[in-house]
Amino acid sequence: MTLHLPGADGTLRAYEPRTEPLPTLRATSGSAFSSRTVFSAAHVVADPYADTTPDGPAAVDWDATLAFRRHLWSHGLGVAEAMDTAQRGMGLDWPTAAELIRRSAAEARATGGRIACGVGTDQLTATAATLADVRSAYEEQLAVVEESGAQAILMASRALAATAQGPDDYLEVYGHLLRQAAEPVILHWLGPMFDPALEGYWGSSDLDAATDTFLEVIAAHPDKVDGIKVSLLDAQREIDLRRRLPRGVRCYTGDDFNYPELIAGDEQGFSHALLGIFDPLGPLAAEAVRVLDTGDTDGFRALLDPTVELSRHLFRAPTRYYKTGVVFLAWLAGHQSHFTMVGGLQSARSLPHLARAYELADGLGLFPDPKPAEERMRNLLALYGVNA
Repeated sequence: MTLHLPGADGTLRAYEPRTEPLPTLRATSGSAFSSRTVFSAAHVVADPYADTTPDGPAAVDWDATLAFRRHLWSHGLGVAEAMDTAQRGMGLDWPTAAELIRRSAAEARATGGRIACGVGTDQLTATAATLADVRSAYEEQLAVVEESGAQAILMASRALAATAQGPDDYLEVYGHLLRQAAEPVILHWLGPMFDPALEGYWGSSDLDAATDTFLEVIAAHPDKVDGIKVSLLDAQREIDLRRRLPRGVRCYTGDDFNYPELIAGDEQGFSHALLGIFDPLGPLAAEAVRVLDTGDTDGFRALLDPTVELSRHLFRAPTRYYKTGVVFLAWLAGHQSHFTMVGGLQSARSLPHLARAYELADGLGLFPDPKPAEERMRNLLALYGVNA
């Protein structure tokens, strides 16, 4: 049956939904990949019955949230927990994030899944923080992650960006944390397109100077850095950066615009992956990496390249609102019973944006059962007054 989807120009266009899922979405395999280490940053499922407000405490549906992590693990993907995709700093407060880390880490131990968790400073108010406050906040969160048994991801800190006077402050704070980390961590460089409060991170708005400081942190503690996650949406800058890493330090791409080419790599190396787009792409992404495990780079690109249009749509500016599209697709795919988000973030994207996301995802065959996805899309259109 035809759906009439609203476009950005205000007109309706006819779309014929897919009737059958792709075969790759039916298969599951929890075995580890051999050629790349791959994490999917995972979203949280809000409790739709919670009586809260956008600036109130986050209310999470724990059963649905953990079920989604089991879905990712069942395909062999690692889970990057309590990251940007889980709405850290955009609805998910630190007490709830700490509970999420503990619950997900316990679930990972029970299922044999791989997990790494975000360590930040979001319990602080950036304008009131000192460097000592920043160090203390990082230490508190690092302790929670290490006690849970998960790998730590040192996320970029709004409080540090607001407080640091220059590169030396970053070197001091990160050096302090790396010296006390029990196991090698992943360092995360999140660009301002994802969070405007991180402009000038590593002590400079000049990305070349910032890169030098970033590399200086790693060079001083290479035994404490498992890898770096780069989220700058600049493929060549990531390639140049990974070629300068010390031996044994991995590059995890966080580039949701250029991930197929970065993961495939070139004659001088490749990127592993820690991506928010692998939340909706989980089964298809896993299938592509398994093809890459066989040495078939062309087959890998043939599977993953067609997904870039959807990813670029979801992550279009303002990029920080990509979480809305991710949760929307999880609802359409049947991973949750509703389209609500912590912080009320379901309102952050327009109906034409969501309609295009549905069209692209359906065209890729991402929905395990296209018919319920179509019915949910039709219901959403009706809610907005569109006679689909």
